Amino acid sequence: MSKTMSKVLGGSYMIEDIDYQQIVTPEDFTEEHRMIAETTEQFVATEIAPKDEEVEKLNYALTVELLQKAGEIGLLGAEVPENYGGLGLDKVSATLINEKLTKASSFALSFGAHVGIGTLPIVYFGTEEQKQKYLPSLATGEKIAAYCLTEPSSGSDALGAKTSATLTEDGQHYILNGSKQFITNAAFADIFIVYAKVNGTEFSTFIVERTMEGVSIGPEEKKMGIKGSSTCPLILEDVKVPVENLLWEVGKGHLIAFNILNIGRFKLAAGCVGAAKDSIELAAKYANERTQFDRKISSFPLIGKKLAEMNMRTFVLESMVYRTAGLFDIGLAEVDYDSPNVGYQSAKAIAEYQLECSINKVFGSETLDFVVDEGVQIHGGYGFIQEYRIERNYRDSRINRIFEGTNEINRLLIPGTLIKRAMKGELPLMQKAQALQSELLGLVPGQLFEGTLEQETHLLSMTKKIFLMVGAQALQKYQMKLEQEQEVLSHLADMMITVFAMESALLRTRKLIDQVGEAKATNAIDMTVAFIHEEFERIECWAKETLAAMESGDTLRTGLSVLKKLTRKTQVNTLGLKRKIAAKVIEAEKYVV
Repeated sequence: MSKTMSKVLGGSYMIEDIDYQQIVTPEDFTEEHRMIAETTEQFVATEIAPKDEEVEKLNYALTVELLQKAGEIGLLGAEVPENYGGLGLDKVSATLINEKLTKASSFALSFGAHVGIGTLPIVYFGTEEQKQKYLPSLATGEKIAAYCLTEPSSGSDALGAKTSATLTEDGQHYILNGSKQFITNAAFADIFIVYAKVNGTEFSTFIVERTMEGVSIGPEEKKMGIKGSSTCPLILEDVKVPVENLLWEVGKGHLIAFNILNIGRFKLAAGCVGAAKDSIELAAKYANERTQFDRKISSFPLIGKKLAEMNMRTFVLESMVYRTAGLFDIGLAEVDYDSPNVGYQSAKAIAEYQLECSINKVFGSETLDFVVDEGVQIHGGYGFIQEYRIERNYRDSRINRIFEGTNEINRLLIPGTLIKRAMKGELPLMQKAQALQSELLGLVPGQLFEGTLEQETHLLSMTKKIFLMVGAQALQKYQMKLEQEQEVLSHLADMMITVFAMESALLRTRKLIDQVGEAKATNAIDMTVAFIHEEFERIECWAKETLAAMESGDTLRTGLSVLKKLTRKTQVNTLGLKRKIAAKVIEAEKYVV
């Protein structure tokens, strides 16, 4: 990583221009990063792949054995500090492990729940005693972790949980009662991170051990996909939890839950990168093997177009994910894990990129759904048959839009978080919106762009202006009631997601040109140009719909007139670009940059 990188404020990308030297890209991976990726790939190929069908049959003992083998080579302890038996690796390394493990299907979910949402609450919010007691055994796989937030009556409304925690008269224990639902790893987990309300109001977090009296596990859920992962209810009946097993402080559970969910959302997106690459490889190989009308189906332009779009969107997602990993590495470097204030420091560092985590999660899950759907389509009838792996990828993908907060909830969070940060004075959003008003009056029509990516850089700048214009109008019209206008918020979220996606691809490609020269970066250039032009047209549609929802008559006509100025561009041949991208994917039979 570049030593010149400085901390970037979460959400600032919407109002500032970022230099490409300030982002991390896959082309920046060190030799150590590549070794970690290779180790993970070898582990999946030698340990998981031969036992894949057995894992898919929900063989608990095998899953635990494989988790312990992952622990032996350090994969479980990547994010556990060295003081507690882990490797203390950076977020880029942990993200690579996450991405490469997705070929392990359901096992990847068992792994992810353990190392991420199961272990990280103790890493970031645990006391020294808790870390010493639990982290070494979690890093080796001697103990397996699970995260317990969802309840039968509280899914998206996590703070509506009814599980209770009552302090005993002697002050030595909390008595926990309640049930948790859809708990990954529940059937074989030893340690449960459980959320409960102390005195019925103070949302708090507890480390619950399986061996504690009153802990029981309900039956396995029969799921559409991810069938090899355990998903059961956790039932708590008068469970005596020692007071020293309270995580952080009473009433701080929401800060732990939401920040661990932030990390979970980001990790989910990293998994989507790996699954999308796997699906592209499956589809490209099949397209080169399958013959119809005396031709390989890969030679048909519509099949090529599918492969090009799958590859293009995966390139953009990969750019976003590793950019975000870089943000976390710089932000979390400020946390002093030996400080008594480590909980506050961790919460602040993770919350800084809450908005980016939600963006990654939404874009990642929807990109993967698009990729696997097209993968099935390329396979035709065989894509519907279980013998072909793409069928499982399709089923396994669907949960990602629900996991870690539904995409609808995340879409509401994205603009809401930006507005809150602006209201607190952390980002000069309102000042930028006000400055834009005078700028819009003096907009010059039609510009000529001749250099590589010059027009795309301009379109990104216009997209930010469109968001500021529409967003400021929404704030002015609805004020405190804006949160009730969910369709408007969703469109604003889509604009913010698209800006981050466009910018991540553009910055990565500019950096790549700087590193290897334009001639060797043609595929990345083609993908970036095609993506930005297509998305820019969607931005225009969202802006028109939002303006029409808010205004009418002359006010609407004025808004649409300004929008027309902002959306002028020279049309490019995206179909031609996609043919070039497709040719590279078909030749390589895998994801290509």
